[in-house]
Amino acid sequence: MSTGLNSRKTRNTLRTTASISLQLLLVLLMTWVAFHLLGQAWSVIWPVVIALLLTTLTWPPVRFLRKHKWPPALAAALVTLLFLVIAIGTIVGIAVPVGAKSGELADQVVAGIGQLRDWLNGPPFNISDAEVNEYLNTGVAKLQESVGSIASATLTGVGSFFNGLLNTVLALFLMFFFLKDGPRFLPWLARQLPGRLSADVPIVAGRSWEALGSFVRSQAIVGLLDAVLIGIGLAVLGVDLWLPLAVLTFVTAFVPIVGALFAGFVAVIITFVTDGWVDALIVLAIIVLVQQLEGNVFQPMLQSRSLGLHAGVVLLAVTLGSSLYGIVGALLAVPVAAMVAVFWIYLREQLTDAPPPPPTVEPDPRPDPTPDPMPTSPSPPSAPDSPSSPAPA
Repeated sequence: MSTGLNSRKTRNTLRTTASISLQLLLVLLMTWVAFHLLGQAWSVIWPVVIALLLTTLTWPPVRFLRKHKWPPALAAALVTLLFLVIAIGTIVGIAVPVGAKSGELADQVVAGIGQLRDWLNGPPFNISDAEVNEYLNTGVAKLQESVGSIASATLTGVGSFFNGLLNTVLALFLMFFFLKDGPRFLPWLARQLPGRLSADVPIVAGRSWEALGSFVRSQAIVGLLDAVLIGIGLAVLGVDLWLPLAVLTFVTAFVPIVGALFAGFVAVIITFVTDGWVDALIVLAIIVLVQQLEGNVFQPMLQSRSLGLHAGVVLLAVTLGSSLYGIVGALLAVPVAAMVAVFWIYLREQLTDAPPPPPTVEPDPRPDPTPDPMPTSPSPPSAPDSPSSPAPA
């Protein structure tokens, strides 16, 4: 015998589903509004993000100096100057050796182009010089047709360069102030917020700061491993510029995906024009192997351990961020995922019922009965003097 649906249960289910759906829509709407506002203020937020990343990298020496009774402003200024010296020294260390070998590199580039043409003339390609010239003329014609778009792209690139330079200078100033006044920020923030927010927001901000520092440190370790492995490979092959290329690999490791591609491309090109295509293919194989180890082993393991995220979550976050927002999304995907995890863990802590305390056994007010001691048998009484006993003399 079939039974019909219960109208009361069906109505309650629909009402609950509609309520949950409306609440989810409101949450998604507020999330979209928040991201839209962040996008409108991105020109201000981006220098702050850069400054925070740099501050997490330079905070340990400042903390060391402050523990040794250095004034906060002096410690922050010294570390900021040292950071600038190291950054400029790194750029000079890359540019000077390359500039010293620029004439030799130019000659080797011309020779490499000649070798490439000879290689294309032979089997299996068998491309004649006339065909090569035809391809070159076709390429030049296409370049001439797209002069306007190239000029506009160049102007856009120049504008982006100066915009990035301005953001870098602003980020350095913000880094100095963060290093000087950072420990006072959370107490100040707690005084500005009302009610329970004065306790919740500083806790979440402190945990997010720790997660951001863990991300920067793990990224630095990954970049150092890449630089050491690739530098060893280049040195074994005898590439002249192996040290600048290793330093370039470490620096560009902080920009996910594009940084590794750029450093690898430069290493392969320089090896090709200096040592030939065989060594260039070997360098390409070394870079591909190291990048695979970084992307599938080093980076997920280090970031999952330091940030408390699973390696799969790290990979998915980088993939999603790069597909949505390009280089910036790939750079910020992992720290954003870590801060979302921090917020979720804290929210779950606040929404979870505290476990009941263990039952305590109250002591009995009555005194504990003590067992009676074992009764001792009394000594037998002495017998009275018998009348038959002889009287004392």
